Amino acid sequence: MVNVIMHGCNGHMGRVITDIAAKDDEINIVAGIDPFDDGHNTYPVFSSIEKCDVKADVIIDFASAKAEDALLDYCEKNQVPVVVCTTGLSEEQIDKVRRTACKVAVLKSANMSLGINTLFKLLQDAAKVLTPAGFDVEIVEKHHNQKIDAPSGTALALADSIKEVLGQDYYYKYDRSTQREKRDPKEIGISAVRGGSIVGVHEVIFAGQDEVIEFTHTAYSKSVFATGAVEAAKYLAGKPAGMYDMGDVIAARK
Repeated sequence: MVNVIMHGCNGHMGRVITDIAAKDDEINIVAGIDPFDDGHNTYPVFSSIEKCDVKADVIIDFASAKAEDALLDYCEKNQVPVVVCTTGLSEEQIDKVRRTACKVAVLKSANMSLGINTLFKLLQDAAKVLTPAGFDVEIVEKHHNQKIDAPSGTALALADSIKEVLGQDYYYKYDRSTQREKRDPKEIGISAVRGGSIVGVHEVIFAGQDEVIEFTHTAYSKSVFATGAVEAAKYLAGKPAGMYDMGDVIAARK
């Protein structure tokens, strides 16, 4: 049994993770951290990580960026591994995450979905075979109309995984409206769609002569990210200091 502190327990993702953990015999949430508490949780809730006096094997962090520094200090001081899922971290905070990983186990990924992280490897295998044969690579991501950034971090992570095996002479093309010229074979096109309540769709297209291969990942709810965070917590508990990602979680399942 892995004992977990849920950092940001009363936010949307914290509640989803709490529900998932309640149905999982391998994990147990022993405490939560959140400045707002209505008393509905079955575990004790503390207003800040500094006030928490409950021991745990690992922390799942789905909170606010402003609480990140105190969390990292706590993890280093108490030697508690942490799964960092909070977004919107500053460059200084990202550097602090890396420094903390020198002292305690830290897992951070651009996307916590098991499906997306499996897709990274599939795309690399496909790119190594198809691009030398003249296939072009295009990525289209679709999200709800309230998302303010584009392209998504996941789309960029997918592109990065492909570029990693193709070489640095490949580059990203975000907009073709200002240019009238044929496509450069070294482009990786990235397009964004915003509309309705789309949770998240990522399509990677390998377009060749007279044939097209497409990889599509569709998230129907944010629970896919919560499930990934829970699996990451199980993996990270007991691990030595270091920086881990969801690729390590996937690899451990082979």
